[in-house]
Amino acid sequence: MTEKREYRMEELARLAGITVRTLRFYRERKLIPPPRREGRIAWYDEHHLARLRTIAALLERGHTLTGIAELAEALDHGRDVADVLGVTPTEEEPVRLTPEELAARFEGQVTPENLAAALDLGYLGTDGDEIVHISRRLLDVSSALVREGIPLAEVLSAGKRVREHVDALAEMFAELVLRHAHEDDLHRLRPLARSVVEAELSLALDRRLRKHG
Repeated sequence: MTEKREYRMEELARLAGITVRTLRFYRERKLIPPPRREGRIAWYDEHHLARLRTIAALLERGHTLTGIAELAEALDHGRDVADVLGVTPTEEEPVRLTPEELAARFEGQVTPENLAAALDLGYLGTDGDEIVHISRRLLDVSSALVREGIPLAEVLSAGKRVREHVDALAEMFAELVLRHAHEDDLHRLRPLARSVVEAELSLALDRRLRKHG
């Protein structure tokens, strides 16, 4: 069995590309879990290093330290990260995975940057030691695309663009229904909206294939 790697504060800061002062600040803000204590010496491990790299990726994507602190609390206390981000799935089936199962699905591409992107989209949540993906269909499609050779970073980037378009479509459908019906009818009629989008996407792909076939 591989021995667990541990780091002193100075080494951890160097590996994470931050200063010791910044590391102390993150620890005071509870952005990282407490280290293991051995007398007056604090020992950090790979989980701390991964968390620091994820924090850096989230900061680069424009998240604030306050928002990152909420995500860190969710990860440490089993709250649902999707709830923290304001994403509340209704019909989609969530999937529970261990960190190892998630890494295996994406062939080693679960980097801090990709994890930050998935958190940003609200795809991932936590429940104790397990990771929760908000949609089995999205998880299956994403992992299938990665198996086809498409990098996970590009899959997530495309997912963000799709999210922008479908948000606009959902708003358009809601406005259409509410002009002629009641708010309560939205849930009952949502399968119609889904059928329209699926049919139009299928027709659009047909046109694309004919054009370039």
